Amino acid sequence: MHLPDYDDVCRAHERIAPWIHRTPILTSATFDAMTGATLFFKCENFQKAGAFKSRGAVNAVFGLDEADARRGVATHSSGNHGMALARAAACRGIDCTVVMPETAPRAKVAAVRGYGGSVVFCAPRNTARQQTLDEIVAESGANVVPPYDDARVIAGQGTCAKELLEDVEGLDMVIAPIGGGGLVAGTALSCRALSPTTRLLAAEPANADDAYRSLAAGERLVEDAPDTIADGLKASLGELNWDIVRRHVDAILLAQEAAIVEAMHLIWQRMKIIIEPSCALPLATILHHPKRFAGQRAGVILTGGNVDLDRLPWS
Repeated sequence: MHLPDYDDVCRAHERIAPWIHRTPILTSATFDAMTGATLFFKCENFQKAGAFKSRGAVNAVFGLDEADARRGVATHSSGNHGMALARAAACRGIDCTVVMPETAPRAKVAAVRGYGGSVVFCAPRNTARQQTLDEIVAESGANVVPPYDDARVIAGQGTCAKELLEDVEGLDMVIAPIGGGGLVAGTALSCRALSPTTRLLAAEPANADDAYRSLAAGERLVEDAPDTIADGLKASLGELNWDIVRRHVDAILLAQEAAIVEAMHLIWQRMKIIIEPSCALPLATILHHPKRFAGQRAGVILTGGNVDLDRLPWS
């Protein structure tokens, strides 16, 4: 599959507009004072299905021709992409099957089913996800919509940064979480087209640091079963995403598990909004690298708010 470009992002933005929210951008005097930066939070936790993943999923589903659409769609996901794909499929009136690890948050499993998707469980390893999905597709003939390593998905995710850069001028940097890399790759396409002097940073759990190690090594490295509270960031960096990340991401910053929980708690407490652990990575890294961000205007992508309220990490 070809590498997407900014023209693909613009086409995706037009295609998905009827089916998504243009999410708000919030500021926080408290966090500006704590960090010495001026932060602009792009709140994808308010997105349809509760996460930025709706952008890529809707773009992929509504980009199918009629013959392909009748075969339905399938994917593997720890939660947010599966939820987004199930919703997008429901909007188009087609079937959706989602392979999910047995350890996926129950709230996310319930949401996939609530949108009409069928759930198939697998062992909590990236290789098991792919193997199970391959078996399902071989039997059903469904269209695979990968959670991140896909030109249609990358282009859709790039619409988030497109909106951010259109709504906030003069950003010195943009920071987003990185797992499989679809969001960061899409963000790179929009940043380089709309604001080429804006630096792009990615935030990653120290317990799932394959992207950080890949950038340092100059080659894509994979990790099969990382253990982190940031369940949305357990996937290894995709091949298409790696090609964009290695050329356009200025740095990947790491956060320890305790710092992720601390940042999540702070956002709940100070901004009065619900975010999930994966969403807290950018603030966690900003708080622990203050000199890098002091005096800077930074766009912060809050990726999602799908959290199991019965299993909060501080309760």
